[in-house]
Amino acid sequence: MGIKAILFDIDNTLIPWGLKHMDPAIEAWLRDLCQQGFKVCFVSNNTESRVSALCCSFQVPGVHKAAKPSRRGLRQALRAVEAGIHETAMVGDQIFTDVLAGNRLGVYTILVTPLEGKEFIGTRINRKLEKWVLRRLNRQQ
Repeated sequence: MGIKAILFDIDNTLIPWGLKHMDPAIEAWLRDLCQQGFKVCFVSNNTESRVSALCCSFQVPGVHKAAKPSRRGLRQALRAVEAGIHETAMVGDQIFTDVLAGNRLGVYTILVTPLEGKEFIGTRINRKLEKWVLRRLNRQQ
């Protein structure tokens, strides 16, 4: 598909919300992606401290307070990894933030099942609407 760069949401995509450490299997997989030559960037609506800790661990750039579904944070990420829209994928666990931001910008989007654990109150509200949307989409297939 020509994907060279992958933008990752953090909370509930790579690490459960509120936790500091990544599952070792996810960490190994992510490090393998970097070793394969993929340009990786973390794009989160969370704080600078949350994002920078992960960026330091993986030696990759990150964007905090990305304001997804705005395209602003994703544009910053594309500049950070020096990648174009058509060679970039956005991976996230929420339709109305991660996937919507990626689709609005025109990057390839990948919706993943959210990791188990606590969630931010706003996310819990979005999840109810997401379930309804996903049921409708599944019926159309």
